[in-house]
Amino acid sequence: MALILIVGLAACESETNEPQYETTIVKPRSLSSTVLATGVIKPKIGAEVRVGSRVSGVVKKLNVHVGDIVRKGDLLANLDDIELTAQYNQVAANLEIAKTTLKFAGIEKERQEKLLASNTVSQQSCDLAVKAFEVAQAQVAQVKANLDYAKVQLDYTRIFAPIDGAIASVTTQEGETVAAMFTAPTFLTIIDLKRLEVRAYVDETDISKVKEGQKAEFTVDTYPGITFEGIVKAIYPKAELIDNVVNYVVIIDISDSKGKTLRTEMTTTVNILSESLENVIAIPNKAINHKNGDDFVYVLKYGKAVERKVITGVKNKMLTQIISGLANNEELILNK
Repeated sequence: MALILIVGLAACESETNEPQYETTIVKPRSLSSTVLATGVIKPKIGAEVRVGSRVSGVVKKLNVHVGDIVRKGDLLANLDDIELTAQYNQVAANLEIAKTTLKFAGIEKERQEKLLASNTVSQQSCDLAVKAFEVAQAQVAQVKANLDYAKVQLDYTRIFAPIDGAIASVTTQEGETVAAMFTAPTFLTIIDLKRLEVRAYVDETDISKVKEGQKAEFTVDTYPGITFEGIVKAIYPKAELIDNVVNYVVIIDISDSKGKTLRTEMTTTVNILSESLENVIAIPNKAINHKNGDDFVYVLKYGKAVERKVITGVKNKMLTQIISGLANNEELILNK
């Protein structure tokens, strides 16, 4: 009985000391290599417009507020137009005077030409009438040009939306006087929320993997669990130094906003799909060990862990491609 008890205890101890492995079966799978970057949502070129006034005056009426949605051509604000209206009316009156002068200069020209034909007046008198008629014509043209200019200046008192978008900021209020002597003062800013892009900052070690036309995915904190899609549109040649790290700006055109409203300055986490492979042997990253500059894994053979040197290829956050060293259906140890 004592011998049986000793043998039983030894068997139990042997079973208890036998290592327990977490394993997986090696199988072909799809593998996408990604470049991880942080970024921020920005308006595209031309999607953010600062609207100002081209004439000086007092803001008579402001028709919009921050957050309002406007269409191209909507009336945003009116300036007090009393002075410019008076100038326009004055030029219009001058035009009527010029037209009257031209009318009688024409009559006088015709009379002098008839008298010259009958040798009643001299050639000089006729020439003076012709000259007066042509001067009157030029004066009419000049006053018409002045009237057009006065009309343009008067129209500038009405400020219209140049693009569709949302009012992002308003910097001028009703009753304020704006002066447009040197630069056009900014009334408000319009942003077209349908024309946004992602400005991603890619580390210099990864920028060689990024090419125009590659697909990209990104997330924002305000919509957890939703992955938005985009396409790499451009890579800026000039680097930016951020926290002593060299980064390159990659512009990503948003191709699918998933029906959500994205806004400028939202922080993004970006994954750029730099390479996609099909039916390759790829294993979890945690199964790969490193020793003396080589990569190796452990496979389970007859209940024992066997070390195997491997050559790796494309890698992403979860998986690594195995070029050689492993075969399909082998049992791979994950926790050795």
